[in-house]
Amino acid sequence: MEFKDQIKGKLADEKLWTVITFKTPYGPGDTMDILVNTLEELGWEVVFKANWWTADVPYGVIRIDIRQGEKEKIVLGRWILSNKCELLKIESMDLERGKNEFYRLVDGITSTLIHDPVIRTMREQY
Repeated sequence: MEFKDQIKGKLADEKLWTVITFKTPYGPGDTMDILVNTLEELGWEVVFKANWWTADVPYGVIRIDIRQGEKEKIVLGRWILSNKCELLKIESMDLERGKNEFYRLVDGITSTLIHDPVIRTMREQY
């Protein structure tokens, strides 16, 4: 990603969640793959990844759990389809604020996803 250095800087802090808001010209799958590859290039091991999006409005949420040695992080990518890659915002969040943001973003994609047993189980784990 064009903003790899900014991601690297935020991953260096001690907060669990890193939330990246950006524009992308790529579809949901390619956008997640590019973010995963960027994190791996920065030396992180991806231990979990998931992607939620809506076709009605071209935006989505990516969750990637990463590990580097004993350090663990959760990266949320809030993306909107655009004609170019552009970083809009990147911030760090503690456990509770990050969880709330994650739930809010997934709820924002579509309320019907919450009735999915896989999503419901995952929410209960976090």
